[in-house]
Order: sequence, then C-alpha cells, then structure tokens
Amino acid sequence: VICTAVGYCQGEVERPTYNAVCSARTGHTEAVQLIFDPKETSFRVLCSVLMSQLGRSMFLKDQVGNDRGPQYRHGIYTHTPEQRAEAEAYLKEIQEKVGADNKIQTEVEDAQIFWPAEEYHQQYLQKGGRFGEGQSAEKGCKDTIR
Repeated sequence: VICTAVGYCQGEVERPTYNAVCSARTGHTEAVQLIFDPKETSFRVLCSVLMSQLGRSMFLKDQVGNDRGPQYRHGIYTHTPEQRAEAEAYLKEIQEKVGADNKIQTEVEDAQIFWPAEEYHQQYLQKGGRFGEGQSAEKGCKDTIR
C-alpha cells in the first residue's frame, strides 16, 4: 500500500463533515481510500485483509465492533469491473465456507465520490488515537492494527 486516507463515500451530500455523517442523514459510510501497487500486492489480498480485520463484524449489518449506524456499514467500493468481480468472487468463497446461517453483510458497490475526512482524522492511530498511544505506519510493521 502506497498511501491511505480516511473519509466518507457512498452518500448524497457534497463535502460531508464527520458530524453530518454521524447524524446518519447523509447516506455516507466511513471509509478508507488506499492507493496500492498491483505489482506488490493484489486486490484480492487487500480484500482478505479487510475481511480479517472485520472479523465477526462481517456478519453485522450497519455495525463494526460496538459502532452502529449506517455510517458504519462495511463494504468494498470498487473502481473497475475487474475489481468488482474479484471482490464478489472473494466474498462468495467466504460465504460458502461459513455457510448460509452466517450471512456476510459486507456490500460490494461501485465507488462513488470519496470525500476526505477532516485533518484530525487522518493518520489517527499514528497520531495516538483515542488512547494517546501512537501506532507505527512504517511499511512492514507487524503491529496488530487497532
């Protein structure tokens, strides 16, 4: 991954703010935009990392961990038909492994406009996060993502 930015996508309001998105009235979801080198990693690997980080939350609609609401729905928002096909195929494989009793709630949609979040949200964990303990963003760092 070359770089990341946090922000909002899949909504109807231009230039949404964090407070507006949290009101659940803009239609946006909180998102991470990333730029990656396909010579270094595949889109499928990125999908795999997302799903492993979601853990059991992949089965929860409009929720990640204890955070709830439509702004916390999880998805893979694709930029090409090939990415969409790969994401759908990957989720189908996982769904077949977990069985029909555990429905994966992760949506796959074409990416809409990505609006970067406010500066204080960017590189939030590196800046210390909610607990004031910074997390390395160094390439190759093996720290567990919080």
